[in-house]
Amino acid sequence: MSLPDSRTFTPATIFSTLVRKVRGFAHRPWFEKVWFLPVWLLLGISRFVILTIPFRHLALRLGAHEGIAPWVPLVDARAEARALSISRVVRMAANYTPWKSNCFPQAITARILLGLYGVPYSLFFGVNRNAEDVTLAAHAWVAAGRVRVTGGMSFNQFTVVGCFVSARLLTMSRQFSE
Repeated sequence: MSLPDSRTFTPATIFSTLVRKVRGFAHRPWFEKVWFLPVWLLLGISRFVILTIPFRHLALRLGAHEGIAPWVPLVDARAEARALSISRVVRMAANYTPWKSNCFPQAITARILLGLYGVPYSLFFGVNRNAEDVTLAAHAWVAAGRVRVTGGMSFNQFTVVGCFVSARLLTMSRQFSE
């Protein structure tokens, strides 16, 4: 929640902002209302895990590692709608955390929710090298069908260096290949 600048920081503006936020929240779909607090907590847990557990141990829980081959799972309309709802609640909750809830905690949280609902997903890690000042930017994003659950449209900006897919997606792909 962004606070007004110091010139307009009065009890009346704080109250009107709070009322506006509560009304906006009241008009959200039930899924987002129910999952807001658990997702907010999951973002904190995800951030803590990222800071305390080495990636090689964390990677075991992200899904099946499929190298750098970027595949986006095809999902039916119902799963796509669920992925879109998950995307909305993760982005909304991330805006209200007092800790840093950048792409990585959002991707982990989205992966957990997609797994709970059985929606096939792909979690990607990518890098982008800035030629001007020779720096690397890292990014994580999750896709399920046409829905970019977290991380936005990242394929054209980042080179995929790792792809993790849901176990359900692997099972489905093996059935089709047989």
